[in-house]
Amino acid sequence: MALLRRKPVPTGDPAYIVEARGLQKIYDTGKVRVEALKGIDLAVRRGEMVAIMGPSGCGKTTFLNCVSGLDAFDGGEVIIEGTSITRMSDNVKTAYRARRMGFIFQSYNLLPVLTAVENIELPLLVSGTRPKEARRSALRVLELVGLSDKAASRPAELSGGQRQRVTIARALVNDPAIVFADEPTGALDSESAGHLMDLLQQLNREHEQTIVMVTHDPGVGARADRIVRFRDGAIVGEELADAASNGHTPAAAGLVPAYA
Repeated sequence: MALLRRKPVPTGDPAYIVEARGLQKIYDTGKVRVEALKGIDLAVRRGEMVAIMGPSGCGKTTFLNCVSGLDAFDGGEVIIEGTSITRMSDNVKTAYRARRMGFIFQSYNLLPVLTAVENIELPLLVSGTRPKEARRSALRVLELVGLSDKAASRPAELSGGQRQRVTIARALVNDPAIVFADEPTGALDSESAGHLMDLLQQLNREHEQTIVMVTHDPGVGARADRIVRFRDGAIVGEELADAASNGHTPAAAGLVPAYA
């Protein structure tokens, strides 16, 4: 893997879809004060797949939640598609996430009483999309993830890999500009995890979906364009992952190698 020099975070460069500048998050109980994020600077290019890696408790998921607007932060700024989420009201932020972001979680978060297609279309219905249009979109992404024949199946009738594909379809149903994934393969066996990463790489290449994912798995990280390593709330290193080093994906172009 090629080591990278840390470069200054760009200011308003349209090539970057996510920019975190001096991002700080502090948990303070009154007795204990924990600095979960210590002034993180990180930029993600449009169409790039970035893996955030590091030991448990190092701030990976906290970072993901802050840059996606799911959690508030205590200092710094987050720019998404050229707009600072710091200046958005809660309602505007929620509407923006519904339109432009997708989320994949380890725990699936599927409603057991709904079928696969109903779980996928639910975010569209909640945001006001007409039922017929929501159903068409849900069936389209089910086909995209290879589960057209499971549209009427409930989560209990699906394997772990199939359930995670449904969560991916749900994340993609609004055609998001960026997908945030927190340990997307954590609940899967190695074969299912490999198939899932094949799908994410395909979506990244063919549909130019920007993907920022948290993972503990070195094999998953190696499938990204770039690995960003966290420790104790700070970035301690970056490297081009194997897929990018072998020229499989172009999104990491422009990064500066640490060594010629």
